[in-house]
Amino acid sequence: MITDFDDAYTNGAYIPGGADYPARWTASAERFRENLPAGCTADLNLAYGTAPRNQFDLFHPRGTPKGLAIFIHGGYWMKFQRSDWSHLAEGALRRGWAVALPGYTLTPEIGIGGITGEIARAITAIAARVDGPIRLAGHSAGGHLATRMACDPSQLPEGVSERVQQVISISGVHDLRPLMRTALNDTLKLTELEARNESPALRRPRAGARVMCWVGADERPEFVRQNDLLANVWHGLGIDISSRHAQGRHHFNVIDDLTDEAGELTQLFAP
Repeated sequence: MITDFDDAYTNGAYIPGGADYPARWTASAERFRENLPAGCTADLNLAYGTAPRNQFDLFHPRGTPKGLAIFIHGGYWMKFQRSDWSHLAEGALRRGWAVALPGYTLTPEIGIGGITGEIARAITAIAARVDGPIRLAGHSAGGHLATRMACDPSQLPEGVSERVQQVISISGVHDLRPLMRTALNDTLKLTELEARNESPALRRPRAGARVMCWVGADERPEFVRQNDLLANVWHGLGIDISSRHAQGRHHFNVIDDLTDEAGELTQLFAP
């Protein structure tokens, strides 16, 4: 039984050098943008809405893309920006996929329900620029946002939703109700109604969806539970869903594979 929910949702304190990761991510992202793989190009700061953070970055591979891979960043819906994660496009880009990273307005400026709507609009705008299949991945809060796109009813237009081949929730939070018992809710401002409405584990999946719940085996127990929860709840509801515990990975390095074109997670994201 959890008695300290703040501790249960704390990651950095349990990861060696955890405080150093954000600066490392930002530096890696900047180096990647300055040194794109040969033949690849980038369109940065493309708008999909009117809010300051309603922008996305789109990286183009050499030649015609196999399709569109979209990565949604985390940060408990209250931290970071898309430019902190550009380097995570590298693996899929080298495999021939166009890769997009959308930004979104952070809490408490809007609620999580509003962020869900922004991500749906972002994906729709990005999909209009790149043909072919779409594959979605998100980390932590981004894992939640990715799986929200797989819920029924989908906030994506039918023509876009039908193109989504795969959704990958990496260390995702799929039941938001426990967060109401943490200090995080001072910023998230979750109500019982919004927590229920925005929890993928409390909704039905879109028929025919393919979902992978991917988590580091060395993550905090609550993140492992949240990962397996969705895989269990959505199992048997007419979709292809599975769960994976990545050995030797914690909440901050579980995404590292996405920089490697031969990485197992990259191959799932961009086959």
